[in-house]
Amino acid sequence: MLIGEIISVALGALRANKLRSLLTMLGIVIGVAAVIAVVALGTGAQSAVKDRIASLGTTLLTVIPGQQRGMGISFDQNTRLTLADAKAVEERATTLSAVQPEINSRLQVVYLNQNTSTSIVGTTANYLEVRKYQLDAGRMFTRAEDDGKQRLAVIGSAVLENLNIRSPDAIIGENIRIRGLQFAVIGVLKSKGQSSPFGNPDDQVLIPITTGRFRVFGTDRLRSVSVLAQTEEKIPDAMADVQRILRREHRLTAGKPDDFTIRSQADFLNTLGETTQVFTYLLSGIAAVSLLVGGIGIMNIMLVSVTERTREIGIRKALGATRSNILLQFLIEAVVLCLLGGLVGAVVGSGGAAAMSAFAQWNTQISAGSIAMAFVFSALVGVVFGVWPARRAAKLDPIVALRYE
Repeated sequence: MLIGEIISVALGALRANKLRSLLTMLGIVIGVAAVIAVVALGTGAQSAVKDRIASLGTTLLTVIPGQQRGMGISFDQNTRLTLADAKAVEERATTLSAVQPEINSRLQVVYLNQNTSTSIVGTTANYLEVRKYQLDAGRMFTRAEDDGKQRLAVIGSAVLENLNIRSPDAIIGENIRIRGLQFAVIGVLKSKGQSSPFGNPDDQVLIPITTGRFRVFGTDRLRSVSVLAQTEEKIPDAMADVQRILRREHRLTAGKPDDFTIRSQADFLNTLGETTQVFTYLLSGIAAVSLLVGGIGIMNIMLVSVTERTREIGIRKALGATRSNILLQFLIEAVVLCLLGGLVGAVVGSGGAAAMSAFAQWNTQISAGSIAMAFVFSALVGVVFGVWPARRAAKLDPIVALRYE
């Protein structure tokens, strides 16, 4: 038999049982779609993390209270960073270009008859410089206004939307209430446009840190201190400088571990990237089980098909078909089922990833590599699970096959 005739016979057998072929492909469709959607979600999350960290600047270092253990931070009652620590770093460090402490709490913000829960950040006047933000309207408060405990606020674009304010200029000069206190809005931040699993950078209200300490938060305990190294090459020196100052401030003797953690943007990127990658592998493994189940289903149906077509196989052998011809025919049927399932699954998975991005606002990124991987895997499933039924068909004795009823 010529290869063209073998392929024609194989496709004809699939067309003769359309419903069975469709149901057989279903496991492959689900598996491929799940793999592509999960990989797109994981790749999109990693890309969002990279964009978010890149937007903060490569020389940014973040000091947080607590010891680093593995991929997390360990806290205890005595672990703290205070405004005095930030001031010491600012005054004594020689390798830094800026120091920006912040106190943070999630509170209600009220404007007229609207209210929303948002992140209230008590910070210094250099916040925009350190965190790479820009203003959409108005201005930032000054250091003198911070020292004077002025009740001023600079709000993020997401807060603007949540309070149903259409224009940034419309809120400038208006008052909002935080914990019953009036704060005059003097600026609106330009949107970063990068929502991520660890927070929306536009959902915040900035207030002077001295005002926040005495009138809103009632504490000088900081969530973090952000510092800028002078250059990327000086990041190790800057980290050593900050470590030396804080150890002295916290009276840590030699041999005693730090009760704070200094992290660069690369550290955040690596940690979050590893976490995302682990979840992607885990979910991809679960999705791959669907492909395995689909492959077993294909093998089962092909075995049934061999049994049903025993007499047909006997006739083909009697007419001159060799073992390799029969083997190839049934193998082609299995591979075609898997490839068609892979094609439909790729379309469904890509559509699912696009739907997650459009409706759930999740970051997804469909890669050609994941689609190619799914296709190759589905073809391998067809070969692996199609070989046994094909060999069984090829080994049938033509005389016994012709007698089969």
